[in-house]
Amino acid sequence: MKIWRVQKDQRLADLKPVLIILHLLINLRYIGYPAGSYRKTRRKMLWFAKLSGFASLAMVMIVLFPPLPSVPPAEASRDVHLQPLPQALPGGNHFAFRKARAFRNAAECGRPARGAATVCDPSLVHVAITLDAEYLRGSMAAVHSVLRHSVCPENVFFHFLVSDPAASYFELLLRSTFPLLRFKFYFFDPDVVRGLISSSVRSALEQPLNFARNYLGDLLEPCVRRVISLDSDVVVVDDIAKLWGTKLGSRTVGAPEYCHANFTKYFTSGFWTDERLSHAFRGRKPCYFNTGVMVIDLERWRRFGYTRQLERWMEVQKARRIYELGSLPPFLLVFAGKVQPIDHRWNQHGLGGDNVRGSCRDLHPGPVSLLHWSGSGKPWNRLDSNRPCPLDSLWAPYDLYDPSSSSASASS
Repeated sequence: MKIWRVQKDQRLADLKPVLIILHLLINLRYIGYPAGSYRKTRRKMLWFAKLSGFASLAMVMIVLFPPLPSVPPAEASRDVHLQPLPQALPGGNHFAFRKARAFRNAAECGRPARGAATVCDPSLVHVAITLDAEYLRGSMAAVHSVLRHSVCPENVFFHFLVSDPAASYFELLLRSTFPLLRFKFYFFDPDVVRGLISSSVRSALEQPLNFARNYLGDLLEPCVRRVISLDSDVVVVDDIAKLWGTKLGSRTVGAPEYCHANFTKYFTSGFWTDERLSHAFRGRKPCYFNTGVMVIDLERWRRFGYTRQLERWMEVQKARRIYELGSLPPFLLVFAGKVQPIDHRWNQHGLGGDNVRGSCRDLHPGPVSLLHWSGSGKPWNRLDSNRPCPLDSLWAPYDLYDPSSSSASASS
C-alpha cells in the first residue's frame, strides 16, 4: 500500500505541469477580447471549458487508476535486485561447492518445459528456506538432499529468503552447484523486524532472518497458496512431495507435534501467572511443535492476518518479557493447539543438542524422513573440528562444500 501511494504521488507530480498549462490555455482565450465580443465568444468558451474539464478528469482517472499490468502475478517484482557478482563474501570469506549431478524427473512426472513455466505453475512443490553466510553450507546440503530424494526434482521450486548484500554471490553458487535448480530470491529487510526482536538464550536466535518465515505470506507471490518452510540445518531423506501432500483441512499450519514435552517451560512464570496473557491458550490443548519444518496454507495465513498476530506477541515481549527463546514462542502463542499434526518422521529434531552445550543426541524412535540439527551444534562445524557426533555422519553425504577449491580461490 505504501508503494502504491508513492507511485500515485509521483504520477500526480508528473501530471501537475500539464494541468497548469491546460488551465493557462483556457484563461488565455479570454485575454484580449473586447467587451462587446465577450458575449459572442461566451458559448464557445463554455463548450471548450467543459471539453477541457472532461479531458482533465480522464487524465486524473488514468493516473489514479492505471490499467492492470498484462504480466501475470508470478512475475511481480518481489525478488532481490542483484548487484554485480563479488569474488567473495564481505570479510574475505570464500565458499566453493562441488557441482551436483543433474537430478531429473522420473517418467511418471513428465518433463516440465523450462523457461515457459512460472512460479504460479500449479504442479510445483514450493519450498522456502533462508540463505545467509553463516548457514550457507547447511542450506546447500538441505537443497541437495531435497533434490536427491525427490521423484520429481524438476517440479520443486525453491524460494530463498535473503537479507545479505552479497545475495548475488549466493546466486552464483546456486547456479554453478545446481544448474537445473528452479528458484527465486526474496529480499527480507532486517529493519522490518529488528525493533521487535528481544534477547534470547543464544545470539544466533536473535538474527532478523530467523523471523523471515513470519512474512512468507507477504514475500511470496499471491499465486503461491501453500509452502513448505524448512530450516537451513535439515536434510530430507524422503520424497518431499509426500510432505507437500499433507491435508491441512481447516488448519493453517501443519507440523509434527510433541505433546509429551513440558509446554510451560517455553514461557516465563510471569506469563503463566498473568491471566490476561495465559488466557491466550484458553479453550486449546497446546502442544510444542518445532517451526523448522512446517507446511503452511498461505491463503488462510493472508486471510486471517497471522503476520500481524505474531508481531503483536513480539511487541508484548518487548514490553514485558514472557519467553526466553527467539522466533518459536510467538508461533506457539498463535498456533499451538491449532496445528494439523504431521507424522514425527518429518522432523527428527534436536540433533544439534541443546541451545547451550550442543551435546550429541540420538534419534527419536520410529522411521525417519527428515533429520534436523536444531540446537547449538551444527554438523558442518563439528565435522570440521574433528569432533563430530555419531549422527553427523548422516549429514555428511549431502555436504557439497569443497575446501580445496575454496582455498585455491582465496589465494588467487
